[in-house]
Amino acid sequence: MALRERYGNDNVVATGRKTEPSPALRDSGPFYFINVTNRAAVEEVVEKHDIDTIVHMAAILSAVGEKNPELAWDVNMNGMRTVLDIARDRKLTQVIIPSSIAVFGPGCPLENTPNETVLKPTTMYGVTKVCGELLCDYYVRKYGLDVRGLRYPGIISSETLPGGGTTDYAVAIFYDAVKHGKYTCFVREDTRLPMMYMPDCLKATMDLMEAPFERLKHHSDFNVGAMSFSAGELAAEIKKNIPTFTCSYEPDFRQAIADSWPRSLDDSAAREEWGWKPSYDLATMTKDMLKKLGQQHKEGKL
Repeated sequence: MALRERYGNDNVVATGRKTEPSPALRDSGPFYFINVTNRAAVEEVVEKHDIDTIVHMAAILSAVGEKNPELAWDVNMNGMRTVLDIARDRKLTQVIIPSSIAVFGPGCPLENTPNETVLKPTTMYGVTKVCGELLCDYYVRKYGLDVRGLRYPGIISSETLPGGGTTDYAVAIFYDAVKHGKYTCFVREDTRLPMMYMPDCLKATMDLMEAPFERLKHHSDFNVGAMSFSAGELAAEIKKNIPTFTCSYEPDFRQAIADSWPRSLDDSAAREEWGWKPSYDLATMTKDMLKKLGQQHKEGKL
């Protein structure tokens, strides 16, 4: 929807695999169901609409990927290869393929994690994201394809429900706070991870898309930071706005994944090469999330 607002409804083709799009997305422009691992299906849409840019968001996330690593590899690697090959062969203008903080793992500095550091992830999702960064940079060097990517931290959204990631607690906690006044968190209270509010995520993605190619020294592996907080700090911030809110902690298998990820990021490369700067911190994000979800709850949409 952000892309349609900027570039025009008919100029942005949305796709999905099985989940019905929101009425706003469905009714505002073209939408197709496709399987990203099926080159013919993807290429048909690219040809029909004379696509010049692909923003490739399809992926199996960390927690779901650990339950089905074969599927994670197939979708994340073969789906990405499909898009890269179509872009190369059809000489598309640009491809955006997000990466993730899941590329990090044991051996990397957990505080102010640098852009260049050891990448030894412990999840299949992380493995595919490291491979993806390397493959995307290969296509830049080998074929001159303009491929760009950001290492997304946990993304918090008032529009999109959790999708099977390890940082999902930072989204679910808001929904449960508004609907039930309580939440049971699947990581420890002291678990600190980098996070970003969806408006900043959209801003970062589109800012990178529109940056002059010649200014970029990196391509597919930009750290982007906005805020870092612990699960307990997030719960406390929500409690400031909803005094009756309570949060308990019952760590599960996702705790080990979270423990292998950075607590904060050094995103100086993104700031220097394309002017990245976030707009939201923990307090302003919390107020906005609760306001939007509270309104949805009143309207019976939650």
